[in-house]
Amino acid sequence: MLNEAASPFDILLVEDEPADANLVRSALKMNKVFCTLHHEMDGLDALAFLRHQGERYKDTPRPDLILLDLNMPRMNGKEFLAEIKKDPVLSVIPVVVLTTSDVERDVVASYKLGAAGYITKPVDMEQFIDAIRQLDSYWFVLARLPLKT
Repeated sequence: MLNEAASPFDILLVEDEPADANLVRSALKMNKVFCTLHHEMDGLDALAFLRHQGERYKDTPRPDLILLDLNMPRMNGKEFLAEIKKDPVLSVIPVVVLTTSDVERDVVASYKLGAAGYITKPVDMEQFIDAIRQLDSYWFVLARLPLKT
């Protein structure tokens, strides 16, 4: 949706299910979202990405937006969210929970931990593509994101 002369946005997807990650990737492509998608399988790897820990992550960019699943091994989404919101450098990155859970306690807990939004993954492909289009319209067209430092 953005002018391709502009720099692409960086999105960090924290998602343990490869099929769901591919669905996000496809929806971004179908909606012509001008971004670079970085994908990590759990909260621990996502923290390493954000903190540039280890050789694999030494040159990773700070993402403009994090899309976060809640149910993951090793470090789940709520634990990850609590950890980055304690970090003064990382806490300014907006985190949108993108999960299959529509349980009210997960919604409330996510917002209490500092989530900027909560989206229950639609099971219908067309609805999922539309949800990603709306996400793009809000975060990369309407909203003002903090400058990368």
